[in-house]
Amino acid sequence: MTIRPFAALSVAVLSAVVCASAPVHAADAGSPWVTAWATALQPIPQLPDPPPLYRAPDVAGRTVRQIVYPTLSGEVARLHVSNAYGKAPLVIDGLSIARSGAGAAVQSGGAARVTFGGKATVSVPAGGEIDSDPVRIPVTAGAAYAISSYMGREQRMVAWHRVSSQVNYVSTPGNHVDDPSADSFRQRFTQFAWVTGLQVEAPSAATVAAIGDSITDGMRSSLNQNRRWPDALARKVAQSGDKSVAVVNLGISGNRLLSDSPCYGDALVSRFGRDVLVQPGVKSVVLLIGINDINFAAMPPHAGLDCDLPHTQVSADSLIAGYKRVIAAAHGRGMRIVGATLTPAALPPQREALRAEVNQWIKTSRAFDGVVDFDAALRDPADPVRLRRAFDSGDHIHPSDAGYAAMADAIQLPTVLSAGRK
Repeated sequence: MTIRPFAALSVAVLSAVVCASAPVHAADAGSPWVTAWATALQPIPQLPDPPPLYRAPDVAGRTVRQIVYPTLSGEVARLHVSNAYGKAPLVIDGLSIARSGAGAAVQSGGAARVTFGGKATVSVPAGGEIDSDPVRIPVTAGAAYAISSYMGREQRMVAWHRVSSQVNYVSTPGNHVDDPSADSFRQRFTQFAWVTGLQVEAPSAATVAAIGDSITDGMRSSLNQNRRWPDALARKVAQSGDKSVAVVNLGISGNRLLSDSPCYGDALVSRFGRDVLVQPGVKSVVLLIGINDINFAAMPPHAGLDCDLPHTQVSADSLIAGYKRVIAAAHGRGMRIVGATLTPAALPPQREALRAEVNQWIKTSRAFDGVVDFDAALRDPADPVRLRRAFDSGDHIHPSDAGYAAMADAIQLPTVLSAGRK
C-alpha cells in the first residue's frame, strides 16, 4: 500500500498530454491488476451559496454508500481512492465492499473490510491517491457492489463525478460501514466521490477505456439502469463470450478536449494521463470529444455559474492538434486508440461545418488505430445534422437509451479489442 502524489510521466508522454493540471504517476509494469470499474473526478465549485446542481451532500462523520458495477470478474480486488482536487487530507475512517441488495441495503454476510497498510483508517494527502490492500471477495462482472466509506469528522466533498446516473446514499451521523440494512441511509445523491477505481487480479485480462464528454458519460440515460453506451458495449463484449475484457467509463459531462472548466473538469488533453494512462490493464481507448469545444463559445452561463469559461474559439486545426496529442500519449504507452465521430447536435451552420470537417478528418486521416462512426449510427437519414427521432432523448444533443444502444451496436469488437497499437 502506497500513498503517493501524482509523479511525473516520461518527458515524451507528458509533452504529448500538454499542460497537465497535475502530474501523474506511471502504472506498474507487469502488474496483475486490471481495472474493472472506474470513474473520473471533477472539482465542485466552492461557493458560499451554490445552485442546486452543485450542492454536495454533508458527509462529515457519516457513511457514504456508493453502488458500482464492475465489468470483469475476479476473486481478489482492491479499491483506488483519489484526493486529486483536495486542498486538505481526505480522511476515511472505515471502508468496506459488499454485494449490493435493494437500494442502500447490502447482502448480509458478504461484506469485506478494506484496509490500507493493514489499517482501517487512511488519510490521503491533498493531491494524492492510494490503492487499498488486496481484498479477497468474489467479484462478478455485471453485478452491483456497494462501497461504504465512513468519513472523517471534518471531511467535506470537494470533488465528484457529477453525472453518475446512479443513486448513491449518505447515512445519518455515525459509522454504518458494517450495517447491511438501508435504514440509516436516508439521503440520496447521484454523484460518485473519492473512490475512482475497482481493480481485480486478472493478469491475462484487459480493459477498454471509454473517455469523452456527456455522451460517453451517459447524460439523460435512465437512472440506475446502466444504459450508457459503454455499458451496452460491456454487455456486447460479454455476450460475445469474451470474459477477459472490461469496459470502463471515464466520460465527464461538459468536458472539452482543449479547455478546462470550473464545473466540467480539466481539459481532456490534460486529464488523459491521470484518468487513462495510469489505469491498470488498459489496452484500448475509445475517444469521443469535441462537441463542447465547438459549442461552448456561444453558450450562456449555466445554473448561475459561467461553467463554460474560457469561451474559447476553436478551429478544426486546433481540435486536430489536440487529438494528435492524445493519440501520441496513448501510443507512448502501447495503447490502441479508436476515434469516434462527433454525433449530430442540430448546430447552427457555422458550427455544423466545423463538426463535419472534424469528422472527415477522424474518418480519413488514419491517425487513429480505428474509427467508430457514431455520427452515421445516430443521424436522421432525412436530416443528417439531427439525431434520428427514436435516438433523441429530447434535447437534440444527447441520445436516448435506444440511441446509446445503437452506438454500441455500431462498434465492431475487433476495432476496440485488438490489444496494443496497430
